[in-house]
Amino acid sequence: MKRRALWSTALIAPLALYGCGSAAGPESSGGGGEGGTLVVWDWKSGDETAKSYIEAAKADFAAKHPDVEVEFVAQPFDQYYNLLGTAIQSGEGPDVMLFNGGGQLRDRTDALLPLEEFLAEDMERLAGWEAFSADGHVYAAPVTLQGHPIYYNKALYAEAGLDPEAPAATWEAFLADCEQLTEVTGADCFALGNKEGIGIQFFLSGLGSGVLTPAEYDAWIAGDRDWVSPNVKRIFELWAETEQAGLNNDGVNSTAMFNDEFAIFDAGDAAHVIGLMSDVGHWKDFSEFLGAENVGVMPAPVVTAGAEPSLPYDGGIGYGVAEWTEDPALAADLVRSLSSATALEAFYADAGAIAADTTIDASSSGPATAEIVDMLPTGKPALHVALSAETLELMGRLSQQLLSGSVTVDDALAQLAESDA
Repeated sequence: MKRRALWSTALIAPLALYGCGSAAGPESSGGGGEGGTLVVWDWKSGDETAKSYIEAAKADFAAKHPDVEVEFVAQPFDQYYNLLGTAIQSGEGPDVMLFNGGGQLRDRTDALLPLEEFLAEDMERLAGWEAFSADGHVYAAPVTLQGHPIYYNKALYAEAGLDPEAPAATWEAFLADCEQLTEVTGADCFALGNKEGIGIQFFLSGLGSGVLTPAEYDAWIAGDRDWVSPNVKRIFELWAETEQAGLNNDGVNSTAMFNDEFAIFDAGDAAHVIGLMSDVGHWKDFSEFLGAENVGVMPAPVVTAGAEPSLPYDGGIGYGVAEWTEDPALAADLVRSLSSATALEAFYADAGAIAADTTIDASSSGPATAEIVDMLPTGKPALHVALSAETLELMGRLSQQLLSGSVTVDDALAQLAESDA
């Protein structure tokens, strides 16, 4: 996800007061004891596809705490983290809050309660904990697994005379296939939107395992990042080169990822897109437009000898508990309901989420889903999720400048190295 727009606090401050239960006194929120109200902030509960998930979670919680009201406040995603930041600064706000895994949560752990003592029974059932952990503590329970598969349009491959079941394994072969696809079908190689500066995140994680060696990849995830190494530099060179070579759709920096980039792929106007596993810009959305039989998933093409392509994925989204909540155990129990098996089964069935619950069998939803599930055991954390929100924001700005040619790769990497130091 991902998710880094900055907004003026002068514009968002009035909105930040809406739904701030703990600021409003004991009758309207604050977590409180039994018989009170718990307020949840997220950007999912307003989605129609998440309706059954939210209802299942509420029912699970109500069965245990029938006298506690739960109020969901769906905030606009593009303003979410700034609204949350305002609440955190005031020390008042929702009792439970949704996070993307990685930097957005890790940058805010001072405002969250460690949850491992409350979630011990769920540790084996759920996957993706690392993305919601920091300094030896767990701060949110994973709801989905989020990754960045490279999807391709099998119908376009067949039209171009390529084998739909054998996508290119090397970058050189991939470029040759792209040339043939465009020449025969008129489709661009990549659908890409970078208006929000998010496209570079998907590019880095989607293609990075084909460029970095396994040792370099593992070091990056562990925090030992060499931004000026030849292989890291090669990823950012490819970012600029794909644009210069005309592999992308027109107007990448003015095309929104959500959902204009994915609409290009849905329409058959691009042969490939680095999308998501859950629950937008993913296998289910693409299958509805292209047909499940035409949605393929391919490993990253190998650029560097010795690279071992893998599916990049982490815990996707997860709910945490605010440190100011009046009843931590009660709020944590709501988090358990939001990650319960029945709730996550509904989320998978209706929204197409690859749920964090490892007991849910998602392999029967079409070839693309089966491919993704098969890749999970050998997958590794996404490269961009290891970065701080500050570095991701900078990378987004620099990625736009790289596409426009207003900054060099060397200059961009020097700035990123300083930010990530």
